[in-house]
Amino acid sequence: MIRTLVIDDEPPARRRLRDLLRDCPDVDVVGEGGTVAEARDLMQATQPDLIFLDVRMPGGDGFSLGTVAPEVIFVSAFSEHALRAFEFEALDYLMKPFTRDRLAQSLDRYRQRRPVQPVTPLRRLPVDVGRTIRFVDVDSIDCARAEGNYVRVHSGQQSYLLRDTLANLCTRVGLLRVHRSCAVRPDQVREVETLAHGEFVLRLGSGASVITGRSYRDAVRAALGLSVH
Repeated sequence: MIRTLVIDDEPPARRRLRDLLRDCPDVDVVGEGGTVAEARDLMQATQPDLIFLDVRMPGGDGFSLGTVAPEVIFVSAFSEHALRAFEFEALDYLMKPFTRDRLAQSLDRYRQRRPVQPVTPLRRLPVDVGRTIRFVDVDSIDCARAEGNYVRVHSGQQSYLLRDTLANLCTRVGLLRVHRSCAVRPDQVREVETLAHGEFVLRLGSGASVITGRSYRDAVRAALGLSVH
């Protein structure tokens, strides 16, 4: 997962970027702030891989983070800072307002630069049940759904609430993200129904149904071995 910070002094700009990033299955927004001081605190607390960073902010501009920042994509409404951004060795410079496709290009630059680190998924997931820790066989998990700052994991007729992000859980146990708020185990999918606008209805072995998001269509097709036509 790409652990990401969003730093911008304008709340609407942060909100729009955060909403766009929710549609990226491998991006986990671990924090946001509006000043350079907040950016420093968040970097120390969350150890992000990538920062979307505004240039002009109260208490100093984004360049004042210097070499302490990880990979940076600057986001600004002003083109005059672009040269300085690349002297800073920024990964990219997004001009507001940017499109979803332009954001995708920036993320692809990061993915191409980032070294691939293999992750071995867990076979048993520890969950808190009162004062007891129960180990749930990962193969029994049907799906997982985001619930605010938690994720609800469904295993047959049982469900468990975890303090985690959906993106992180997908990495830990090998789930397939099919919607920004839902993931499934691919081998639990029994039937697929195609809807008019490109979404799918996935019917699981437990009897539950999940509707996929359009931006996840290609990933779902590939994971389930579906035809591209």
